[in-house]
Amino acid sequence: MEEQSKKLPRIVDIPEKMQKRFGKGKMLIPKPLDVEAVIKKVPRGKLITQQQIREMLATKFKVKVTCPITTGIFVRMIANAAEEERELGKENITPWWRVVKNDGSLNEKFPGSGELQKKLLEKEGHKIVCRGKKYVVVDFFRFVIWDNTL
Repeated sequence: MEEQSKKLPRIVDIPEKMQKRFGKGKMLIPKPLDVEAVIKKVPRGKLITQQQIREMLATKFKVKVTCPITTGIFVRMIANAAEEERELGKENITPWWRVVKNDGSLNEKFPGSGELQKKLLEKEGHKIVCRGKKYVVVDFFRFVIWDNTL
């Protein structure tokens, strides 16, 4: 994986199998550091979705879309790496817990299976409720960064 990420970012034609969803045009395959840079800019008390991260990177690189698969993989890698840093005593880590799903729900694939993200968001003042089998940030749309220029 490390060898592959050295060849990133790349701009490619949107693959045919993804054109039904995104149409024709150019797609960014981001590098992990590009994704992490966006997450690091999300201030305390604010939230961002993976879709917004992709939109911001697409705008920055002047393409139609950012690859949702690699972005999702990199967000999870960043979350896991940040938690490893926290366990080693580092305090200034990438605030991965501020990344929520498009419906305001927490990501069960993040460290702690959603429980740690819940705890960290509550520490920043967010109210989290359980809806069905998932945790959701109450009124999350009020806290999402709508400015596409982070």
